[in-house]
Formats: sequence, C-alpha cells, structure tokens
Amino acid sequence: MNNFKRFVSYANPYKFTAFLGIFFNILYALFTTLSYVILMPTLDVLFGDTERVSTEPTYPGINNLSKDYLQDYLNYHVTYTNEVFGEERTLMYLIVTIISVFLLKNIFAYLGKITMAFLKNNVLKDLRNEIYSKIISLPIFFYSEKRKGDIIARATGDIGTVNSTYLDLVITYIREPLNIVFTLFVMFKVSWQLTLVMFGFIPLSGFIISLISKKIKQQSKEIFAKGGNLLGIIEETIGGLKIIKAFTSELFFDKKYRQETEEIRKLSNQMSARQSLASPVSEFLGVVSISSLLWFGGKMVLIDQVMTGGVFIGFMASAYNILTPAKTLSKANNAIKVANSAAERVIEVLDTENPLADQDNAKEIDRFNFEIEFKNISFKYDEQYVLKNFSLKIPKGKKVALVGQSGSGKSTLANLITRFWDVNEGEILIDGINIKELNSSSLRKLMGIVTQDSILFNDSIKNNIALGESTEDLDKIKEAAKTANAHDFIEDFPYKYDTAVGDRGGMLSGGQRQRVSIARAIYKNPPIMIFDEATSALDTESEKLVQDALEKLMTNRTSLVIAHRLSTIQNADTIVVLKKGKIVEQGTHEQLIAANGNYKKLVELQSLEG
Repeated sequence: MNNFKRFVSYANPYKFTAFLGIFFNILYALFTTLSYVILMPTLDVLFGDTERVSTEPTYPGINNLSKDYLQDYLNYHVTYTNEVFGEERTLMYLIVTIISVFLLKNIFAYLGKITMAFLKNNVLKDLRNEIYSKIISLPIFFYSEKRKGDIIARATGDIGTVNSTYLDLVITYIREPLNIVFTLFVMFKVSWQLTLVMFGFIPLSGFIISLISKKIKQQSKEIFAKGGNLLGIIEETIGGLKIIKAFTSELFFDKKYRQETEEIRKLSNQMSARQSLASPVSEFLGVVSISSLLWFGGKMVLIDQVMTGGVFIGFMASAYNILTPAKTLSKANNAIKVANSAAERVIEVLDTENPLADQDNAKEIDRFNFEIEFKNISFKYDEQYVLKNFSLKIPKGKKVALVGQSGSGKSTLANLITRFWDVNEGEILIDGINIKELNSSSLRKLMGIVTQDSILFNDSIKNNIALGESTEDLDKIKEAAKTANAHDFIEDFPYKYDTAVGDRGGMLSGGQRQRVSIARAIYKNPPIMIFDEATSALDTESEKLVQDALEKLMTNRTSLVIAHRLSTIQNADTIVVLKKGKIVEQGTHEQLIAANGNYKKLVELQSLEG
C-alpha cells in the first residue's frame, strides 16, 4: 500500500484533472444504477402490473422521501398518462427516459476515461523525467554493477505498468464500490430479504480469489527481472555484434536468449493460469448467487405474490450490476500485486543514494588559477588498493604524462580528478580546495576529456561538437574542427556539419571519431585537459593527425596525459612512471632516459614492438 500511495502522489500537481475524473466516474456509477432501476417501471408497464394511483401523492419533504412515495408518484404519472394519452404514449416516454439515462451513463463513462487518460499521460511524463534525471545523476560505477538492459526495462516497461495500473485502480476503487453501494441501496429498498442472500456470496468470492492470487506478486517480480535480463542480452548483442560474428558465436548467444525467453514463458504461463482462474471462479460463484436469487425471488413473485415480475427482473438486473464490479475488484487484487512488483523495481532506482552527491554548501568554481594536487590519496575498487599514498602536483599550464603497465592506476587518476569516483583516503585539491567541497558540475566545466573510446551520440557532427549547448555557434564549431584537423573530412560529406554520425559514431572511422571528440573539447575551451590514451587505438596516419590536434589543444592549458604510446608524450613537462599504484620515477624524457630505469625499459620495449 505504501508503493500505491507513493505513486498516486505523483497526481498531486494535476488535482483538478483528477477531481474531474473522479466526479465523472461517480456520475457514471450513479447513472449505471439508474439504468437498472428504470427497467422496473418499464417492465411493470409492459406486463400490466403497474398499480393504479389516481391521486397525486403529497410531497413529504427531502428528509422524508421514501420508496413508497417515489413508487406512488411514478405510478400516478403512469396512470394519468395511460388514461389521457394511452398506453403507447406511456411506453414511449419510458423508452425515451431509458435512452436518456443510458446516454448520460455513457457520456460520463467517456468523460471519466478521457480525463483519466490525460492524468495518466501527465503522471507518466513526470515519472519518466524523474527516473531519467536519477539515471543521469547516479555515479558511473552504479552501472558497472547493473545490467543496462535491466535499468532500461525499469525506466520504460516497469514505469508504464505502475502508472497505468495504479491510476486505473484509483478509479476502480472509487467507481466500483460506489456502483455496489448505489445498487445495494436500491436493492435494500426493493427487497432486503433477497439482498441478504447476495451478501452471503460476496465475502466467499473474495476469499477464494485471494487464495488463487497469493503467488502472483512473486511471479510477476521474477518476470519483470527476467524481462530486464532479456533487454540486457539484446543491448549486449547489438553492442558486440562485430565480436559475436567474428568469433562465430551466434548460436551461443541465440541459445542464451532462447533459454531466457523459455524461463519467462514458463513463469508467464504459471501466472496467467492463476490470473485466468479468478474470472471463471468469480463468474461461477456469481451464477450460484443469481440462481439462489431466482429461487427465493421466484417464490416471492409466483407463490407469495409480494413482488411484481417487473420489479423482480429489475432486481435481478441490479444484482448483476453488483456482481460485475465485485468481479472487477477481484481482478484489481491481482493487478495491484503485479503493479507492486514493478513499483519495487522502479523505487529501487529512484531511492538509490548517490554517494558522490554534492554537499549542501558546495562551492562554485569558475576558474583555475594555480595547481592541481593529489595529496596522499589511496583508492580501491574492491579489496585491493589501486593507488596507495599517491601524491602529485600539477602546476597550472604544465603538461604531465602518466605512464606504466596496465592496472598501475593511470586511468583511475582521471576518474578521481573528475569525481566519477571518490578517494578512500587523502584528498584531491584544486587551488587548495578539496574537490569534495566543490559543486561537481562547476568542477567538470573546468575540464575537457578525450578518451581512447571516443563516444559520439547518434546526432549530427555539429551537435556532437557543441555537446550540451542549447544554441550552437557554427563559426566556433568550424574553428574547433579546424584546430582538431577535422574540418577537411567534414566538408567532404554531402551534409557537411549536419551529417549524422550514426550509433556511437559508427558512420565515421576511428581517427575521424577521435578528431570530432577533440573538436568537442576545443569547443568547450576548458583550462584543464585530460587525455586517457587518446591515440592508442589509431593507425599511424590517423595518430599523426590526432597527435597534431592534441598538441594544439594542450597549448596554454594544464594537461594530464595518460599515455600508452610513449612517443606521444616526450615533450611533456613531467613524466610520471607508475607501478602498482605508486610513483617509481618522474622527470622529463631526457632525465628518465638518463636514469636508466623503468621508463627507459618501457621505451626500449615499445621500440622493439615497433
């Protein structure tokens, strides 16, 4: 119920629409009851059972209205119309009344549905926006622990299930009980004895349905989780299709996918069996209830003669009007279990705490003046430290390169300075301020990043260069592209800067993607640049063009270069050699060669490989 309350609260900004939806559904319930009530006098007229009343009854006042007064009032007008205009006119009036009542009933049904549709669409929009904002705000390492497909399933399918089910249930829990209450009121007025017969079956039906649906929540939660896994497999397959085909692993992944769909099929069949059982069971109990009414009511009409045939048929129709909403409520019990399973998966994302969230009093920083300092920092991903008591200063305007074997902590430093992760011990300072005390958005605005895996988005080249800008400056975009040695190849495309790069930049070569990434960093024009093995995946010709672009980008900027190819960092002001998270050497290229240590061995090893 807490999940239900939480998600229904998303309708608060749209109270007026919700109020209209509830109001129209109340009127719908009222006119649904009236549509059955109006059958009673109509059938009495048809069967000639209407009691003749020649004197108009006296109005007793609103507080003293009774069934007898209303019946006498109706019978008086039926008697009067029969005598003055004839029975055909009376029947016509009643039929017009029936049509009017049913028309109003359906008008209010339509208005109730359309207002609730507007409400659901508004709430769905807000839910989608909130979970997307949450997805963007969560730290990168959150997604290294979760399958992307599962997160996508929660942000799309699960949210849709929660939204449609919960808001439909709001109307169900308002309209259907009102249907029952209005109809029971009429039935009690007509015959309290027959109404009590009805009461004997409703609790029994509810109890049996609850036993049937006991396992639905658990099974639906498993199905949602399996659906997330399914999306994860699809996402991984599309992303790694080149490798799958290259290693002829199509059958392996096909088998893996089929196993997942088979498990979903079995669970879905089990859940559907329980859900499908609810309807026939409740219908059978309804038939038993109606049969009991036929027995007792038939005696009252045929033997005891305390009720007319028209009133009895109208009562039976009203009884059916109770069984239908009761059946709907029993189905709602199953639906809310499914919705609760989906809601728990959505809430798990929405309520995930961000350990890297800014402090309440986080400082804004808009310029970089002096130096970056790594001060006795230690960091570990799991149990083993990647960096231990690491210290390094990078003065403003200097180019510092990090080299070392894979796993020595080079890329980790880039992730720490941008606060994609936080240090376990020590602190990282910019101009003497701990970056944990800074607003992370303002911190990252000071930095540009070019990585080995140049990530482009399925958009135009100009939008990828001016990423995040609401209005692009095309002249500035072109200047950035020229500096990045990208302008010439862009101009060769038919649509030039409006050319779409495809998914993850797949329409461009590796060197072209990298130069667009560099142009993006130049366009941002940050004072601090971070290069994470930006040329390691390129061929010699592309590397030369990219390296030339990088040199232009590093001019008059503070640069942290993580290098795989040592030939690209020989002009660095300081080269820092890392081994197992610690600095083993640092100095200029000439100094380190002269020291005849680890750096010289790495240079010689790469020379042999070349």
